[in-house]
Amino acid sequence: MLTTRYLFLTRHGEAARNGQLTEAGRRQAVLLGRRLRDVPVTSIHHGPLPRTTETAALIAAQLPGVPVHAEPAADDFIPYTPRREELPETSGDLLLAFARQFPPADDERAAEAERRFTGPVPGAEPRYQVLVTHNFLVGWLVRAAQDAPPWRWLTFSHAHAGLTVLQYSPARPAALLTYNDLSHLPAELRWTGFPPDFYVP
Repeated sequence: MLTTRYLFLTRHGEAARNGQLTEAGRRQAVLLGRRLRDVPVTSIHHGPLPRTTETAALIAAQLPGVPVHAEPAADDFIPYTPRREELPETSGDLLLAFARQFPPADDERAAEAERRFTGPVPGAEPRYQVLVTHNFLVGWLVRAAQDAPPWRWLTFSHAHAGLTVLQYSPARPAALLTYNDLSHLPAELRWTGFPPDFYVP
């Protein structure tokens, strides 16, 4: 028997160059944890790097008793490097140049992330999972939920501690319930690191 999985996706809090959360990043994580208090969270999962580990710990501190799991598949990596012919004529060169400044794509880990975190789950009760990861994997999983072309992960920009919710129900297509919701953060903590034209108050 399969039941619905609700995946609460978030990018880690703001981090310094040393990989540790900044004071703003710690505040973002705590406020996100408080936002999730009304959700019957069943587990918290996070990538292995310090910024995701710390973010998950701060979220978990607001949700006593919820188990926390480190997940290699939730690491920071390029999920897919497109070929030029896949990309739009007008913006393809820009997108390809961006993708190629990083190490080669880790297709196996991208596939493992989909196997691990998407789709309905066994059981009778809905499962509510929090996944603390990185911008690229958030984009990849949202793209997959929308059945968009693989290169489309390049067009998603997720804020630190923004909240995206995906629903996977048996015999139904995946549903994007919320994307990059920042309503739990005050204005001064909504900076994403992206240019001003990316930001919508």
